[in-house]
Amino acid sequence: MRELFVIGVGAGDPDQVTVQAIKAMNKADVFFVIGKGDEKQDLVDLRTTILEEHVAGAYRVVDIVDPPRDRTPSDYEGVVDDWHERRAALFEAEFASEPGVGAILVWGDPSLYDSTLRIVERVLARGNVSFDYSVIPGVTSVQSLAAQHRIVLNRIGEPVHITTGRRLAEGLPDGVDNAVVMLDAHCTFTQVPGDDVQIWWGAYLGTPDEVLISGRLRDVEDEIQRVRAALRERKGWIMDTYLLRR
Repeated sequence: MRELFVIGVGAGDPDQVTVQAIKAMNKADVFFVIGKGDEKQDLVDLRTTILEEHVAGAYRVVDIVDPPRDRTPSDYEGVVDDWHERRAALFEAEFASEPGVGAILVWGDPSLYDSTLRIVERVLARGNVSFDYSVIPGVTSVQSLAAQHRIVLNRIGEPVHITTGRRLAEGLPDGVDNAVVMLDAHCTFTQVPGDDVQIWWGAYLGTPDEVLISGRLRDVEDEIQRVRAALRERKGWIMDTYLLRR
């Protein structure tokens, strides 16, 4: 492989794919698709729909099975580092065997809570393969959340804090009134104190299964938990994002 495009393709809606992303996809000979097991096959199907809708010429698809990792580790950074190294070995092998131009489709944007760029850099650092790569930005679930709820993420002059459920469990930093939370598997918003907090929550953003709930946190937190549990049980997986505001 002589060139690689790392392409942000939005939260799932094929109409959110940018013109720049479409141009890059149509330069690719092969797409590397990272699968996460049968329970997330519909994510692979969404990628397939995006390719069928936006790529005019012939292309190949290489499936890479994402190596498993401990989701509740005592050494979080160590486990993630090991996972990234195993991912890099898989990518390296596929990059070495495929000629021409390759592409990886990344949900949302490659710059926000995604490991693809770190993996690509690890592959290059290993020194066994060499290629140029470009990054194409995409619409994130954060932007999709705001658009679907028809809100602005910040009030006038205020900052926006973007964090994870793992970090939210440690508490919000002092002075943070607008917090976007991603990767929260445990409904950590229930631990946020106060009766003056609003929440805008969305699951499967940008897909036909999209679900939205908003309101005063204390009024809707039980509903969000019930709905989230039912959705996860039905589909086998869930991706959700939310904004908290005091």
